Amino acid sequence: MQKIGKYEFIAEPFHCDFSGRMFLGHLGNQMLNAADFHSTDRGFGMKYLMTINRSWVLSRLAIEVNEMPTQYEHFTIETWVESAMRFFTSRNFCVTNGNGHICGYGRSIWAMIDTETRQPTDIYSIDNAAIKNWIVDDRPCPIEKGGRVRMSVNVELVKTIQVTYNDIDINGHVNSVKYIEHVLDLWDIAWYGKHRLKRFEIAYVAESHYGDLLDFYLEQTAESEYCVRLAKTEVPTGNQVEVCRCKLLFVQ
Repeated sequence: MQKIGKYEFIAEPFHCDFSGRMFLGHLGNQMLNAADFHSTDRGFGMKYLMTINRSWVLSRLAIEVNEMPTQYEHFTIETWVESAMRFFTSRNFCVTNGNGHICGYGRSIWAMIDTETRQPTDIYSIDNAAIKNWIVDDRPCPIEKGGRVRMSVNVELVKTIQVTYNDIDINGHVNSVKYIEHVLDLWDIAWYGKHRLKRFEIAYVAESHYGDLLDFYLEQTAESEYCVRLAKTEVPTGNQVEVCRCKLLFVQ
């Protein structure tokens, strides 16, 4: 079995926007699918981890695209483990279309948690640190790693939503991709008619759950660059806890 996994997908029409190109959220979701296929085939995937009360949790994700797959287009996602430490592992992605043209790349960082305590757990404890056997150190990923998203203290509150049924995944918290979709909804369809999302990065800080109220704070930090902070309002105290931060770069 090769260290680099390669998986084929299709851009289904209902996963595409008004321009006929895939939503970024769905591309991100297929990257996560590829990660699951790759880890499952090699013995450290979710299917096995759930039997021992363990689970992978996405900590950071950065996606940079030159072009999105179009509806009905077949595309391929390659994924590989770049590094592994005791509590975190990094995984990269490369997206190519049917003609072999590179559409974009992704970088991600994952933690393994105990599903009962919700605390980080030792990745090396799984099958005698077998993940080390799958590290690829000779396949560079050309996009920048996700960095710290810096925002001002006083930032405009632009939206508040309540977490509902469709936001929740198998781990019982808001699905990683759902945050991406909610953030992208902060801009209207007219904006997307004139701008293309070049890069999206997100850093997850805390979990949110069914019924939580999520506040979205938006700040423009450079030309065509925006940062978003999500915080949940705890009930009944009313205290805010930061959930994640995002940085978006648009091009015209």
